[in-house]
Amino acid sequence: LTGLPTMTRFFELATNSRNKLLKEGKCPVLLFLDFSGMKYYNSQYGFSEGNKLLIEFAKLLVKYFKNESCGHFGQDHFTAITSLDKVEDTLKSLLKDSEKLNDGKSIPIRVGIYKNEEGIEDVPIACDRAKIACNALRNTYISGYNYFTEDMLKEKMYRQYIVNNLDKAIKEKWIKVYYQPIVRAVSGKVCEEEALARWIDPVKGMLSPAEFIPVLENVKQIHKLDLFVVSEVINKIISQQKAGLQIVPQSVNLSRYDFETCDIVEEIRTLVDKASISHDLITIEVTESVIGSNFDYIKEQIEKFRSYGFAVWLDDFGSGYSSIDTLQSIQFDLIKFDMRFVQRLNDNQNSKIVLSDLIRMASSLNIDTVCEGVETKEQMHFLQDIGCSKLQGYYFTKPISFEDILKRYESGKQIGFEEPLQSEYFEQIGRANLYDLSTIVNEEEYSSQGLYKTIPMAIIELSNEAVKYTRSNASFRTFMKRSFDVDITKKRGINEISDKEKSFISVIKQCVQSENRLFIDEKLPDDSLVHYFTRKVSVNPVNGRIAIAVVVISIKSAEEGTTYENIAKALTRDYFNLFYVNTETEEFIEYNSKFDEDDITIERHGTDFFNKARSDALKRLYPQDRDEFVKSFNKEYILKEIKEQGTFTLTYRLLIDDSPVYLNMKIMKMGQSSKYIIIGVSNVDSQMRQKEALDRVKQEQNTYLRLKALSEDYLCIYTVDLNSEYYVESSALRDYESLGISKEGADFFKVSHYNAKKVVYKDDVNLYIDNFTKENILKTINEKGMFELKYHMVINDKLVYVYLKAVLVKETDGDKLIVGVTSLEEKDK
Repeated sequence: LTGLPTMTRFFELATNSRNKLLKEGKCPVLLFLDFSGMKYYNSQYGFSEGNKLLIEFAKLLVKYFKNESCGHFGQDHFTAITSLDKVEDTLKSLLKDSEKLNDGKSIPIRVGIYKNEEGIEDVPIACDRAKIACNALRNTYISGYNYFTEDMLKEKMYRQYIVNNLDKAIKEKWIKVYYQPIVRAVSGKVCEEEALARWIDPVKGMLSPAEFIPVLENVKQIHKLDLFVVSEVINKIISQQKAGLQIVPQSVNLSRYDFETCDIVEEIRTLVDKASISHDLITIEVTESVIGSNFDYIKEQIEKFRSYGFAVWLDDFGSGYSSIDTLQSIQFDLIKFDMRFVQRLNDNQNSKIVLSDLIRMASSLNIDTVCEGVETKEQMHFLQDIGCSKLQGYYFTKPISFEDILKRYESGKQIGFEEPLQSEYFEQIGRANLYDLSTIVNEEEYSSQGLYKTIPMAIIELSNEAVKYTRSNASFRTFMKRSFDVDITKKRGINEISDKEKSFISVIKQCVQSENRLFIDEKLPDDSLVHYFTRKVSVNPVNGRIAIAVVVISIKSAEEGTTYENIAKALTRDYFNLFYVNTETEEFIEYNSKFDEDDITIERHGTDFFNKARSDALKRLYPQDRDEFVKSFNKEYILKEIKEQGTFTLTYRLLIDDSPVYLNMKIMKMGQSSKYIIIGVSNVDSQMRQKEALDRVKQEQNTYLRLKALSEDYLCIYTVDLNSEYYVESSALRDYESLGISKEGADFFKVSHYNAKKVVYKDDVNLYIDNFTKENILKTINEKGMFELKYHMVINDKLVYVYLKAVLVKETDGDKLIVGVTSLEEKDK
């Protein structure tokens, strides 16, 4: 291909050149040259262009080294021999010129250099060592050169030792599986264990995973190791069962090459099924690098794992560049954050904010989280507070063998395993971020006082025997100490609760009894008023403990006046929506109450009330009411009306389930000089509908009389609004009224079809339903000017032949359909 000497011929020529250089007192050097990315180059430009690049490079080598001093070993591998004194200058010029090869479509070239100073090594060995130096640059994508060192040779021999002894290491159990516990952040119990391979070699000593795993991946033998680990994990589970120990899921790490060299899903499923182990006891961990190798294929394999009941975790999240995109495309059961996130927590506030938001994002996606690398108590507390589900690190224990786990149990030093029945309970109370109110109240809009100078929040577990402050932020602990003189870090029985603290416990009990989210005002021992928000989080299925989330919204002195809740309760029987608004800052609290009940719950807490309320309303306002609402609903106009009239009222219609519903808004001030207003929204639809119906009956008398003139005895006449399909019966004879059909309502055609099954003669039901549709009626009226239909009805147990007629009337508030039904004499049939 290139016209250069082949490998065998080059060895002969290079030997002569070496000897000549030594005689001249010069130091001979062997060069091994290799392109970076030749496989990609061929796939992009084609093999003919690849060959052209190699041929041009061969000519360049001849230019700098002469034909008898260079060779081509095949593929993109070239060699050359020269003297040490001019090698670097020559290579710099060569690499610069190589950038222009093949019309500038070149790629980087890496060069390994071996100094054959005394000519001790034969040329083939010298070439091999130059290749070792060249391969050391394999992860670089710029042109460059590298000198061989003895350390490189040692590393190569070390790597070869690992490859040669893998099978023996597995057979002789030189490779052992160690287990590092993953601890539930809330309970402090071991909820998972990660299986990690350790190679304890009789010759080399302890080999770390960083030493042997990359080697096995490079030669695509890693699947042997990973399947061995799975087998050892299965044996451990069986041993634990026999020993009567609690069993938690075990996670195993997989490499990208596992998916390339075998059907790893089926291999693992077969091993687990053969041992009769439940699939949910084996968890699969994959890194982002695994996914990036062949996205669609790996996604399919992950889905296959999950379909078999194996949980799949995304390991080392944040170490790559496509983490967020990966989460949008593949469903994972858990995200394990790279330990660098934890290591950087003390660097600056930004590190805390980034990790907090990432964990909140995972929680929103209903994905559990693990932070690895936890080494201090402070790190543990912070991760608990921001809602990290699980923790892993040397703070709890380093990876240990199964034998050591058993010894820890025998000596009573074990952390303790979590009961599987309690897992879901702990997951729910562990995800709440105690620096983020929205994770408690399930609302995105909350104007916090700064992420880590936040309002007091806690998760409290309550039972008949004890109260336990399971999780709390620093603000809440300070609040409890100042208000009740209580150290909540200590677990106490119900009988140990102080008199001061009993008022607080009563708040918790209210939430337990109500089953709702509650907004409660209570007096503190110093007579100030505290405003609480509480929500039941979950119930422990094993011991019955109830977890309650508590937020201290605000504290006010006694003389500051009426509480939010008292005002809200006074209105709760009249209004289903209440807003408490500061007219100066436009901060607001939205409440919701059940009709005829005193309980109220918080719905939203935010800012910019008037703009947000107007924006929300405009999305759902009945079109004919929009102009009036926009004109009236602004802060200046409302305050002017309150000042002049004492209150502000507005009636309007919202589209609810695509039907207009009348609502009435009433606004009043808390006091003459107060900056606060209370807004109540009530449903007045039934009252307004009755009034509309009376008005409509009067307005439609002329229409009825006109229709009456068309036929002597109309059984019934309906007026139908075509936009809303709301209907009103204008007139009906007594015989028709005996059928019990509603005189007014929505969904006219749907109701008509429903009633047809009761009042239309059974043989004519299908005829009626097929023809009496909105689309068919309007089409017929458009073509013929009216719609007609004849069928039988059963009235007072008699078969009555009837004639239905429908016409369209254009009125000021929209098109109306007038439908009349009259009976036909026998002669008319």
